[in-house]
Amino acid sequence: MRWLPATPGTTAPRKRSRPFPFLALVLPALVISACSTGGSAPAAQKSPQPVQQRTAGGRLVTAKAAIDTWQQLPMDPTKAKLPPKLASQILDGYRIFMDTPKYAPEYVHNDMSCTNCHMNGGQKDKAIPLVGVAAAFPDVSGNSGRVISLEDRIVSCFLRSENGANAPKRATADSEPVIAVATYLSWISHGLPVGESPAWRHQNVIPRERQIPVDRLDPKLGQKLYAEKCAACHGRDGQGVEMAAGLKPGPLWGPGSWNDGAGLARVYTLAGFIRYAMPYSEPGSLSDEEAQQIAAFIDAQPRPSFPNKAKDYTFPGGKVPRDAVYYPQLYPQNPLALKLQAP
Repeated sequence: MRWLPATPGTTAPRKRSRPFPFLALVLPALVISACSTGGSAPAAQKSPQPVQQRTAGGRLVTAKAAIDTWQQLPMDPTKAKLPPKLASQILDGYRIFMDTPKYAPEYVHNDMSCTNCHMNGGQKDKAIPLVGVAAAFPDVSGNSGRVISLEDRIVSCFLRSENGANAPKRATADSEPVIAVATYLSWISHGLPVGESPAWRHQNVIPRERQIPVDRLDPKLGQKLYAEKCAACHGRDGQGVEMAAGLKPGPLWGPGSWNDGAGLARVYTLAGFIRYAMPYSEPGSLSDEEAQQIAAFIDAQPRPSFPNKAKDYTFPGGKVPRDAVYYPQLYPQNPLALKLQAP
């Protein structure tokens, strides 16, 4: 679901060395001191309530905002006064975030950008927002069960959502585009308490009690709903329709889309995004069931293969999620694809 803003006047990112070790931990504090107007109380003294209030206080574009707001950025690095030592990397990270194939072409292998899933530069509510997320790392990876840094998480997005596992260069935690994106995300997270997950994180979720079991999902019904609700922008072929003002939805399946190890290759994860962020003309208007059936149709489609799927969820106690329909450990063949292909 790509809504890619043009970035006129930008130039390709310059190569730089990493400015700080352990960026996910150090940078938020540095940016806080550079951008905040007053002191900040220790995280232990803060409650989640002020963080929740900041949603209405301008930290995020509202979830109901429609297509005419696609260029809104509460924190726009092209207009803001940036910390001098980090300005270039913040801008590079923003450009990579908004047009990854253009600004990090050797590290990706599809037509997706970070902002396709994290809309408005990661600054829109209920569109997988990333404001404050830098301060929540280190965190635990659901795929590997290990503690990871912010950079590790960005690498995972490069490898999976942007199919960088099949790119000329494999992103690592110290790759320059990864460090640049981490710098941008840390900048938009300034002023939020380190070690706390912001209130608006993990909101693109279908409640478990409302999840339709995979064997009861109907991708053919999803196909009908897709034609009615989604095809005007994404095209019947799922490859996106050229629109005004530089917008073009990205591919939902096929070689230009996310690979089968990405988060959106899981039905309930994709459904949670669709439920609250789509359709862009009226976000949040779909029901839980409609979102799941549309997700079932999209995740019945062919897409690039993630070569390391066999290693996912193999940690002690790990279990392949029931909606991971592309994982042969759980399903010998994608059950939704079989349903869609059935006469």
